[in-house]
Amino acid sequence: MLLLFETPGGFALFKVLDEGKLSKVEDLGKEFSSPDSARKVVKLKAFSKFENTAEALEAATKIIESSTSKGLRKFLRANCDGEMLGVADSKLGNAIKDKLKIECVHNNSVMELMRGVRSQLTELISGLATQDLAPMSLGLSHSLSRYKLKFSPDKVDTMIIQAIGLLDDLDKELNTYAMRVREWYGWHFPELAKIIQDNIHYAKVVKLMGCRDNAAKLDFSEILTEEVEAELKEAAVISMGSDVSDVDLMNIKELCDQVLSLSEYRAQLYDYLKSRMNTIAPNLTALVGELVGARLIAHGGSLLNLAKQPGSTIQILGAEKALFRALKTKHATPKYGLLYHASLVGQAPPKMKGKISRSLAAKSALAIRYDALGDSQDDSMGVENRLKLEARLRNLEGKELGRSAGSAKGKPKIEAYDKDRKKGAGGLITPAKTYNPSADAVLGQTPDSTTRKFEVESLSAEEPAKEAPASGKEKKEKTKKKKKTDEETTVPGERNGTAEQDGKGEAKKKKKHQAENDGVQNKDENAEEGGKKKKKRKHSEAEQEESEMPSKKKEKKKKRKNED
Repeated sequence: MLLLFETPGGFALFKVLDEGKLSKVEDLGKEFSSPDSARKVVKLKAFSKFENTAEALEAATKIIESSTSKGLRKFLRANCDGEMLGVADSKLGNAIKDKLKIECVHNNSVMELMRGVRSQLTELISGLATQDLAPMSLGLSHSLSRYKLKFSPDKVDTMIIQAIGLLDDLDKELNTYAMRVREWYGWHFPELAKIIQDNIHYAKVVKLMGCRDNAAKLDFSEILTEEVEAELKEAAVISMGSDVSDVDLMNIKELCDQVLSLSEYRAQLYDYLKSRMNTIAPNLTALVGELVGARLIAHGGSLLNLAKQPGSTIQILGAEKALFRALKTKHATPKYGLLYHASLVGQAPPKMKGKISRSLAAKSALAIRYDALGDSQDDSMGVENRLKLEARLRNLEGKELGRSAGSAKGKPKIEAYDKDRKKGAGGLITPAKTYNPSADAVLGQTPDSTTRKFEVESLSAEEPAKEAPASGKEKKEKTKKKKKTDEETTVPGERNGTAEQDGKGEAKKKKKHQAENDGVQNKDENAEEGGKKKKKRKHSEAEQEESEMPSKKKEKKKKRKNED
């Protein structure tokens, strides 16, 4: 039986000399009380030394993960010839059995044997002193703890957080100092601020020129172009500024020195930040750039914390106030935060910035995880994803141009007009509601009572129309009876004198009666259409006849008196 034992210096393989003692687990500790008694139990068969710390770390991590390294597999193939192998981890034994076909044992006796070997390790392995073993174990333990925590001196993101914070502070200070120089020197040469816009060039010109009277004698070709230099010299001659003493100019020049020194240090710090970002997060740098990547890491706290965030969180990092304000007021949430300053989002048209920022955030999340937890140090993944995003941006821009220019594939879809459809991008609105009479309700009445009332009213409206012609006939009959009585009372002489007149009158009356009878029949047929008009006509004719009768009676009475 063989025993596999790992040390900080390499792998050791011990041969168990007396396997019978393994049955007595309680007595194994006594067998390793002295080096001589330990040598009677086990004997070193082979030893595989680690060449460097990296190999030792790799072997140790493989054993912790219950897998075998290349060196261990070679070592076991060379020294295990069909013998049983005792291991400290059952999972490691299963891995060795699967790959190398070597029978492995893990039990209490093997663990007690391991403990005894560890106590007499320096005596059992020749050439391994205690003073050498202690530094090796300490260094390996430190390396292993760094590996477990994914901590590496080359991946210290704290330096990036400090560098980007200092860079932002330097930008603020530079702007403050540069504005102070412009304001201070502007009393002496106010026109210079409009001629030179760059703060660094302005400070260099002020430091070189001093008083504006020296502008004509100096050469500014190293700082300015020929056109700007000529304009500066012309403005210096006709400047409206006040005079400045030498002490004031000296203080202004010292302030210019501060501005120039800060700008130089800022450039140096930017180079340092760029190199650190390319080392720590090369894929993130390839996607969003050094400054945006550093600000993302600083905002997240560390690269590992940022790797735990999803793409949707990375998309709005830096816009937390706007997000919570939008949620509180129930408005649209922001589409981008710090990623707005990335070059890919800046290249996109305004309508596409949201889509590109979402895609960029998703790819950035993958790149951050790869940088934080991956082993490779190249930026191939970031470059590949950037090319994909650029292709997507061109595709989106092409679609937008195609829609605006009318060059979309296929024929346009012509939809039928629908009055209930909203204009623009919207669905069907609800159609206009029609009047529903069944929904009407009257208090205290039922639908049956309302229908009965309606029928009664319709019948009552038809009865007057029928009664109207009957009343007209009665009036005519009354007028005929009155005429007959008047004729009987008249004198026979009068009848002869007025026979011709009465005959004419009777003929006229007969015609009238016939017309009236015809009118009554027509009125009966068309009672519903013109009942009201015909009633009025009948009433007016009856009144005329009644008015004519009294006048005739008066004439007859006068004739009688004259005859008497």
